[in-house]
Amino acid sequence: MAGRLTGNIITAIKGFFMGAANVVPGVSGGTIALITGIYEEIIEALNSFMEPSTWKSLFHGKFKEFWKNIHGTFLLSLAIGVLLSIFTLAKLMEFVLANYPVQTWAFFFGLIIASSVIMFRDIKGWKTSDVLWALLGAALGLAVCTLSPTSTPDDAWFIFICGAIAICTMILPGISGSFILVIFSKYDYIMSAVAELNIPVLIVFGLGCVIGILAFSKFLHWLLGRAERQTMTVLLGFVLGSLVKVWPWSNPEAICASQGLPAGSVFEPHITGAVLWCIIGIALVAGIELAGKKLSDKQ
Repeated sequence: MAGRLTGNIITAIKGFFMGAANVVPGVSGGTIALITGIYEEIIEALNSFMEPSTWKSLFHGKFKEFWKNIHGTFLLSLAIGVLLSIFTLAKLMEFVLANYPVQTWAFFFGLIIASSVIMFRDIKGWKTSDVLWALLGAALGLAVCTLSPTSTPDDAWFIFICGAIAICTMILPGISGSFILVIFSKYDYIMSAVAELNIPVLIVFGLGCVIGILAFSKFLHWLLGRAERQTMTVLLGFVLGSLVKVWPWSNPEAICASQGLPAGSVFEPHITGAVLWCIIGIALVAGIELAGKKLSDKQ
């Protein structure tokens, strides 16, 4: 019993780090799941929701069998960790973005650069076809960031779509769910909703997450089984092409507001601080990668 409880606590801690990765644009929750050795069980658990036999056991009153089929204890422990992380860090993200936008986005920029390097290194023996797939991803990322408007609607349908797409990237190695929210210009909005417990927005976003992850998990399982290399190279290109969205000085209005200046004023660029925080972001990802290797060696 004690061993089972310890295992559940460890799973919750892993969930906490997954949640933290998806609150901060740059580190993928899927990558954290891979590093901590729970990625396959997450995919298996999510796939079980799409199996008719799982729901058959529920409808026949076999609750223990249903709970076992969906890896219920594992998912519950993981969800507790993820939610605790998100609600803990949301206020911090809201504060630093409002008061230190240049340094914060520089930190995110460093995280994404370092994550991209790791993705590049993990794709062994690059071929011409890999380069073409990566260029396709980069063109797609650049197009999405360039064409996406600075402000997007706060309507329920759009929040639902954001939740459905963002949660899918949470289980996709290499790309962060919060980075998708940045691309859709909804990162600040959702972080504020979490920090302020805006229940209507959170319900709509949560429904999008549930529908999105259930619909996508089966497809992801199929995709990675048949075209893992192409998928990862396209994702790498997409992330690199989307870097324009997290350039520290891409939002002069926010920088002016943080410095108490009217929009359009000449602001302090904080170059030294930006470089420092970019390096910290790179070092953090390197530290996570090193810790993951040590954990894998022990296992």
